[in-house]
Amino acid sequence: MNAFHEPTPGRAHWVYTHPQRDSLNRHLLRAGTAALSERYEVTVSDLYAEGFAPALGERDLGSLSGSPGNLAELTGEAYARGEVESDVRREQERLAAAELLVLQFPLWWYGPPAMVKGWLDRVLQTGFAQGDFDETTGLPRRYGDGRLMGRKALIIVTAGDDQRTLGPRGVSGDLESLLFPLTHGALWYVGIEALDLHVVYDADGLDDEGRRQQAERLTERITGLPDERNRPYRRLLDGDYGRDTRALHADVHPGRTDLAIHYRD
Repeated sequence: MNAFHEPTPGRAHWVYTHPQRDSLNRHLLRAGTAALSERYEVTVSDLYAEGFAPALGERDLGSLSGSPGNLAELTGEAYARGEVESDVRREQERLAAAELLVLQFPLWWYGPPAMVKGWLDRVLQTGFAQGDFDETTGLPRRYGDGRLMGRKALIIVTAGDDQRTLGPRGVSGDLESLLFPLTHGALWYVGIEALDLHVVYDADGLDDEGRRQQAERLTERITGLPDERNRPYRRLLDGDYGRDTRALHADVHPGRTDLAIHYRD
């Protein structure tokens, strides 16, 4: 089995998560996919509208349902046997084909909605997105070296708080840190490099003119994506982390514990 999924140039997959039909997020979805379609062949998954089931469960184990053992290993065996639920298989096929992944969602309780977490739990399956070891180092191929390398992700998030409240010293916590489990713990884990966040602050108070302005802003961002340069995270295999401790070496940003230390210099 091929260890990596080569993306198809010119393909993008947009994963949309919001339950309301007439929402700011829906307005941004229309504007964003129209702009992206100028450059990419775009597939869209509207998780609520399509009834995506977010909870990882026995059905994801195929014929191994009820078997004892590690859940990640069991789902990997189910994937190897081709026993993947149809909704998950569809998402995996779309993601495998895409060179750009767009994740769009509102910020709920300072994190992505449960639907997004469920999409990650079920779609980034062992065997499909991760689960290999580097034969030379013996280290697991993760954090920049997973099966989905060669892809970028644009995360579009709407938030009710203002930029200061979600800033580095804001009472709600820095948004980049709040979404670190997504950008680093999930996407970078399987090799997908997240671009800078696209955030709509004060989303709850926007009127029609504000919606129009945010749609234009998103369109401009998407139009300029090919020229963007981002700060990727450090790879596990590059030697910045101890082989046994999996922690940064003491001479790398000594004394610092903020999450920004995991970006490449």
